[in-house]
Amino acid sequence: MSRPAPRASRYRRPLPPIGRYALRVAAVAAALGLWQILTSLDIDLWLRFSQFPTVTDVAHAFADRLTGADYWTDLTDSLTRILTGFLLAAVLGVAVGVLVARSRLAEDLLGPLLEVVRPIPAIALVPVAILLFPSNEQGIVFITFTAAFFPVLVSTRHAVRALTPVWEEAVLTMGGGRWRILGSVVLPGALPGIFSGLSVGIGVSWICVISAEMISGQYGVGYRTWQDYTIVYYPGVFVGMVTIGILGWLTSTAVELLGRRLTRWLPRTSYVPGARPAPPRTPARPAPTAARTDQPSDAEEARDEHLV
Repeated sequence: MSRPAPRASRYRRPLPPIGRYALRVAAVAAALGLWQILTSLDIDLWLRFSQFPTVTDVAHAFADRLTGADYWTDLTDSLTRILTGFLLAAVLGVAVGVLVARSRLAEDLLGPLLEVVRPIPAIALVPVAILLFPSNEQGIVFITFTAAFFPVLVSTRHAVRALTPVWEEAVLTMGGGRWRILGSVVLPGALPGIFSGLSVGIGVSWICVISAEMISGQYGVGYRTWQDYTIVYYPGVFVGMVTIGILGWLTSTAVELLGRRLTRWLPRTSYVPGARPAPPRTPARPAPTAARTDQPSDAEEARDEHLV
């Protein structure tokens, strides 16, 4: 008897990389096209798209800003503030997180204070920054630092506490001390959790630095966006929003790539979003035939197939 034809697989194959990038570009282009249609036709159903600038208006405003010096000054000021505050938060957040997770004394001394301050939104500390620091620049860096500090701290603390004790016991067995454990077990083992907190922290930092610039800043992307809003120049507002989105995406991608590079020793999953593993194919049962002495038995066939 002939073998039955295999059924068509219900599982779709993943797109190649070039196909995925083309799909992403098409999605962005479709969103921009929909925006252009709704705003150019002044569609007012429930949402008032007639109040929005069109895509072409925003593009013209963006081109005008790129040719001016103020745009690049604002960009430099915002990046300086975000990088300064975020780097301070990364260093201190990891250090305090490891200390609290490894020391009961540090947890008793710092834990209650940190848990009381942690729920306070960083942007709510703007009055404190204005009273505490002699300049607005230092106050904005403080707000940025506070926004990123607690996500890094919490992620580091949980990652260190989740480490298996067997690794530490192995280092102690081989004669290693506390610093050896910290450098070869604690920090490498907690790196995935640390970078999860850094990814969250950089996003929250951008939210807070833009808000702080709107309230008390001089120059910066947030300051310029608020100024455009006060003079009712909405294309300029959207230029600021697009700039913030691009900067946030670039910095988040940089943190993610750095995390992948520092954790290359970790096993990587082969999971592809949107793809499903192909179902196992059931071999067709051979048609019953008369027993022949020159053919191997079923047990021998199973053994040979296992060896292959």
